[in-house]
Amino acid sequence: MQLTENFNSSEFQCKDGSKMPENILKNIKELAKNLQIIRDFVCEPININSAYRNAIYNKQIGGANKSLHLVGKAADITIKGLTPKEVYNIIIILIKEGKISEGGIGLYNSFLHYDIRGTKSRWDLSTQFNF
Repeated sequence: MQLTENFNSSEFQCKDGSKMPENILKNIKELAKNLQIIRDFVCEPININSAYRNAIYNKQIGGANKSLHLVGKAADITIKGLTPKEVYNIIIILIKEGKISEGGIGLYNSFLHYDIRGTKSRWDLSTQFNF
C-alpha cells in the first residue's frame, strides 16, 4: 500500500516477515508522512533499516522493552551521502521549523533513529559523533 509519494507500507514491515497488525497502520502512516517531509527536504531517498517490530523480533535484536518500534512510531534510517550526525541536524531543523513531529532522535554509528513520540528525547550511542 502506498503511504506517501515515496514510501510504501512494505518498507515499514517487521524484518522477520510477520504481518503488521492493522492497528499499527495509523502510526505507520503518520511516521511515513514525517519521513516524506525529511526526504523532500534532502532530495534523496531514505533507507528504512527498521520500523515496525513485533515483540518477539524486538527482543531477539536487543530492542528496548518499551521501544516505539513496537507500535509503529519509530524508524531507523540512513540517507545516502549523509552521515547520521548530518541527518540528526536536519531533523532538528525541521522540528524547530514545525515541519515534522517532535520526538526521539537517537544517534548511532551507522544509522539514525527517529520517532514520533510527541515529546523531545535525544541520545547519542555512537562512538563517532558527539552532540
